[in-house]
Amino acid sequence: MHVLEAGHSLSQEKPLVLLLHGFPELAFSWRHQLVALAEAGFHVVAPDQRGYGLTTGSDDRYEGNWRACGMLSLVDDVLALVNALGKKDVHAVVGHDFGSPVAAWCALTRADVFRRVVMMSAPFGGAPDRSTALAMHEVLTREVLALNQLTPARKHYQWYYSEPQANADMLHAAQGVHDFLRAYYHVKSADWAPNQPYALKAWRAHELAFLPHYYVMPLNESMPAAVAPFMPSACEIESCQWLPESDLSVYSEVYAQRGFQGGLQWYRCSTDLDHFMGLSHFSGRKITVPSAFIAGKSDWGVYQSPGAFEKMKFICSDMRLCELLSGAGHWVQQEKADAVSELLLRFLHSHS
Repeated sequence: MHVLEAGHSLSQEKPLVLLLHGFPELAFSWRHQLVALAEAGFHVVAPDQRGYGLTTGSDDRYEGNWRACGMLSLVDDVLALVNALGKKDVHAVVGHDFGSPVAAWCALTRADVFRRVVMMSAPFGGAPDRSTALAMHEVLTREVLALNQLTPARKHYQWYYSEPQANADMLHAAQGVHDFLRAYYHVKSADWAPNQPYALKAWRAHELAFLPHYYVMPLNESMPAAVAPFMPSACEIESCQWLPESDLSVYSEVYAQRGFQGGLQWYRCSTDLDHFMGLSHFSGRKITVPSAFIAGKSDWGVYQSPGAFEKMKFICSDMRLCELLSGAGHWVQQEKADAVSELLLRFLHSHS
C-alpha cells in the first residue's frame, strides 16, 4: 500500500488521521489537508486505495477477482494499514467520494478502532434494510434499466462503470487520458456553472434523468464522449488555481500507466446483488462515534442517491458538523482546500 504521510514523529505519539480518496483520484487528492493537519499536530496518512495508483496486489483484470473490492474488504484494508502503522486506534477516518462510504463502514463496523468519521461529497444512507433488501435492489435495477426507455435514452454511470468496456473507453479516450480527466474534473466542479443541484424526489428513472450527463449518461456514449463537450477553454484551464496542469498531470500519468479497472472493480461490487445483500446483515446499525459531513453546494453527488442525505442524519447518532461550502463542487477538498482543512480541524479538536 502506497501512502503519503505527514506529521510522523519518532519521539512523540500523535493522533492518527486517515484520508481516503475516491474515483478517479489518488492519495494526492489530499495534498493540502496532509500539510494543514500535520502542522496542527496530527499524524496524517493518505493511501492509494486498493486498485489505485502505486498500491499493488489487487487483481485489476475485468475477469479477475473483483469481489475482493467489496466494501468490507476495503474496511479490512484500512484496518491492515492501521496495524502496519503500529497503531491501535484512529483519531478520525476521513473519506471523499467513494472513500466516503469506506470511511462510514469503518466507523459503523469498528467503532473501537475508528473514533471519529468524516464523510465528504457522498452521504451515507446506512446498511440496506434486511427485510426489504432484495426488493430494494430489484427497484434500483429496474429503474436503471428504465433509463434506456426514456427519450432521449440514458444509462446510469455506476452500471456503465461496471461493464467491461469502461476501462478501455477511458484509457483509450479519443482526447487522451489527460484531456478526459480535465473535462471530467471541470464538469463536476463549481467551475461548471450549470451545476445547480437539488434533492430528487425518488429513485425513479424520470427523476434520475434530471442528473447531469456525467451521472446519467447518454445511452450510446462513453464517459469520455459524455464529458468532451464540456472541456474547458485554454483560458479556463490556465486560470484554474485549484487544479493546475502540473497537478492534473499527477493523475493523468498514473492512470495512463495503470488504467482505471482497479477502481472500477469497486463499482462492480456496488451494483452487485450478492454484495448488496451481504451489507444488509448490518441492517439497523448506526454510526455512534462523532461524525461530520462536508460537501460543495454545487455538488450533485450530495443528491445523486435520493434520500441518502436525509437518512445520514439519522444513521449518524452523533453528527457534529454538516457543511455545504459555496464555490465548491464535487472535488471539495481541492476546490476549497483551506475551508475544508479549517472544518476538519474544528471537528478533530471537538470534545468526544
